[in-house]
Amino acid sequence: MRHARTTTIALAAALIAPLASAGTLTFTVDGVEARGGTLYVGVQTEEQFMEWDGIEGESIAEPTAGSHNVTFDLPAGDYSVSVWHDQNDDGDFGLSESGMPAEGWAMLNGTKLRGAPTFEAVKINVTDAGASASETVIYPR
Repeated sequence: MRHARTTTIALAAALIAPLASAGTLTFTVDGVEARGGTLYVGVQTEEQFMEWDGIEGESIAEPTAGSHNVTFDLPAGDYSVSVWHDQNDDGDFGLSESGMPAEGWAMLNGTKLRGAPTFEAVKINVTDAGASASETVIYPR
């Protein structure tokens, strides 16, 4: 019986070990405006990029103006970070008649994008030592 318990403990430790080597991604969302609604911060793998699913996420109800810090524990790898300020809390990313965002948004290097974002243009590499980045929310006027 003792051998089975030791084997079970060793197996559990092996399964948990990869989580211990995860890095912490600290992301600062700057320039948030107090416009009500909910601020969503999502982390996506390349396979999840520009989809609704993500590996991690956080929401901030009724965000105050200024900066907000969020942290995520992630396995080492490349990720995108997307920010969306659902100002009217309707659950849809609002677009104008011209197809441009009608609500606040941000991505890494978002202000440098010319055209639709690509994973390569907005990714961040998270190592076992972690990573940090910040981006300013772009609000339509």
